[in-house]
Amino acid sequence: MSRVLSSVAWPYANGPRHIGHVAGFGVPSDVFSRYMRMAGHDVLMVSGTDEHGTPILVAADAEGISARELADRNNRLIVQDLTALGLSYDLFTRTTTGNHYKVVQSMFETVRDNGYMIEQSMGAAISPSTGRTLPDRYIEGTCPLCGYEGARGDQCDNCGKQLDPTDLIKPRSKINGETPEFVETTHYFLDLPALAKALGEWLDEREESDTWRPNVIRFSQNLLGEIKPRAMTRDIDWGIPVPGWEDQPNKRLYVWFDAVVGYLSASIEWARRNGDPEAWRKWWNDPEALSYYFMGKDNIVFHSQIWPAELLGYNGKGDKGGEPGDLGQLNLPTEVVSSEFLTMEGKKFASSRGIVIYVRDMLERYQADALRYFISAAGPETHDADFTWQEFVRRTNGELVAGWGNLVNRTASMIHKRFGQIPQPDELKEIDQKLLDAVQEGFDTVGKLIRTHRQKAALSEAMRLVGEANRYVAETQPFKLKAEEELPRLGTILWTLAQVVSDLNLLLSPFLPFSANAIDKVMGGEGKVAPMPHIEEVEDLDVKAEDGSARVYPIITGDYTSAPKWERHAVTVGTPIAKPKPVFQKLDEDVVQEELDRYSNLGK
Repeated sequence: MSRVLSSVAWPYANGPRHIGHVAGFGVPSDVFSRYMRMAGHDVLMVSGTDEHGTPILVAADAEGISARELADRNNRLIVQDLTALGLSYDLFTRTTTGNHYKVVQSMFETVRDNGYMIEQSMGAAISPSTGRTLPDRYIEGTCPLCGYEGARGDQCDNCGKQLDPTDLIKPRSKINGETPEFVETTHYFLDLPALAKALGEWLDEREESDTWRPNVIRFSQNLLGEIKPRAMTRDIDWGIPVPGWEDQPNKRLYVWFDAVVGYLSASIEWARRNGDPEAWRKWWNDPEALSYYFMGKDNIVFHSQIWPAELLGYNGKGDKGGEPGDLGQLNLPTEVVSSEFLTMEGKKFASSRGIVIYVRDMLERYQADALRYFISAAGPETHDADFTWQEFVRRTNGELVAGWGNLVNRTASMIHKRFGQIPQPDELKEIDQKLLDAVQEGFDTVGKLIRTHRQKAALSEAMRLVGEANRYVAETQPFKLKAEEELPRLGTILWTLAQVVSDLNLLLSPFLPFSANAIDKVMGGEGKVAPMPHIEEVEDLDVKAEDGSARVYPIITGDYTSAPKWERHAVTVGTPIAKPKPVFQKLDEDVVQEELDRYSNLGK
């Protein structure tokens, strides 16, 4: 057994999340975490809403409310959506907690005291109309290195090089298109050059382990070529105060220093809330513990360079040496699991232009497992992928309904009609044993593929076995065995199918937790194959609201210890089987045009 930290990208709280977001960080991390728990590992899955920075202020101003009011509202919306999608967080929290502030400031102080935070002047981009600092990602222009016209103020997605806003040719604000003004201001910079050697050695070790996705390791190593100090503070009044600069309330820690520390602070909050304040150390201080970070490809740089560099600086492992702080020697990521982008009908998701399908809207009209299945089967695992309504309907009807759902329904219907309970098998024939063996081998095959983040292949293999089971029904033709003397053979076939459906349900449960529970009930179980998350209202552990009352916010949590082991569980002969109802909803073909009409403003 290993301790496994599932560190899931923190969704930004400037608005509700769309299906492109959860395709990158949500579903892949949940599939992995659910499987690893069933495989016997001690999993801690953490995340939360990222709530600081200029974009929150911009969105709040547009609505005439405070930044905290906006963050509170969107935090709750996101918590509800991710719970409805079945994402099994041990703790999903937020970055505006007192606990998070303390951990971030402690981390900063140690990195600074070890010599890896240096003061430098820089040209800050200021919005002429508001006087606020524009974050790097809210500035676009032409890349001076490759000429790409959509480069951002922190990096160029075309050539992958790090940039500063002042590097851009013809910079402009993404908020209102105005040309920013650049003023000289002093900030703390993370001294990446002093950490480059240690960072390079760590990345080389990751490459030698041959576990990282090639696109991630290559991109990360290329970043080392022109590494330079990176600003870690900003001129803004919404964020975490900078230790030592308390007399400068308009300077705060950069949201990207703040947010990545959230993996650590969430682990600490989880431990505190569970009555063992030091329990988080089992995942962070034990060098044998494993940690996996899930996100979209636009966040690779922060998780494969900035965050590891901050950890190395905290641990005192750079050129300047140093000693860890009270948090102890902290583990660097075992693997950064980055997905590519999901597009919609061939267009990049863009909420501002109506190119968007919000998670909430999707789940109001369709089953959560239908969305989870599409993301797992056709999502952007290693290449950009396109969501189309035609493909969503095709996969739902052709694979979930006609393939897996049909197998479950036929099996339960025949058992109910002919025996009323799972029958006692007679002597197995070669065809029976062959199917049973093939499906049992699936636990090793599918498990290894999920463990190594090849979830598309894992789901494909599980569905291949579903196809083998449907082929077995076609070849054995149990529906034709009606004579009294054929009952022993019929009972053997239906027992075989009951066992195979039970096995396949476990194999598919990390991908399809809602239907796994429903199918378990169909087959006479209690419907607890896939433990589900829930929302709890909690009080902040460290701070009160401005009026002195308790600061209350929702978290996602759950008890997932009841998940069955990742292995065959023998079905119990005599288990009553009721007349089944379809688990999956077949979609009318008209859905395609209805949805295209609903989103007819794409790109307009």
